[in-house]
Amino acid sequence: QVPLQGFADAIGCTLLCGSMDQTIHGYTVINSLNAILQLSSNEFNRIYGWSTERSLIFTNVSTGKSPMVAIRVTPFKPRCVVFQGISAADVHPIVPKMAERDRITVMCTSMEIEKIVNVLRGQEW
Repeated sequence: QVPLQGFADAIGCTLLCGSMDQTIHGYTVINSLNAILQLSSNEFNRIYGWSTERSLIFTNVSTGKSPMVAIRVTPFKPRCVVFQGISAADVHPIVPKMAERDRITVMCTSMEIEKIVNVLRGQEW
């Protein structure tokens, strides 16, 4: 278990909405465009692995709306969503409303994806 606050601090996240008083059991990095264009709903559900108590880090995001719509229409919900490469000001205004409905914490980070992966792999949770 990893405290969500420690995870967020490690990769320089800004909180958009949701609770930081939670833990996660891992993360998955997803190319947002590829996921939306290529994955079926069953394939999308498999990105969670053995637990939905994880963070999904979406790359290639412009407003965050598309990944949140994809999550909204699937039965499983992640604990946390991180939009990589955009600021909180760039996130579509409907994203927090969708996230709050499903109790998903949403954050943004401007850290490069290679650095995110290196930082997270280097942590001794």
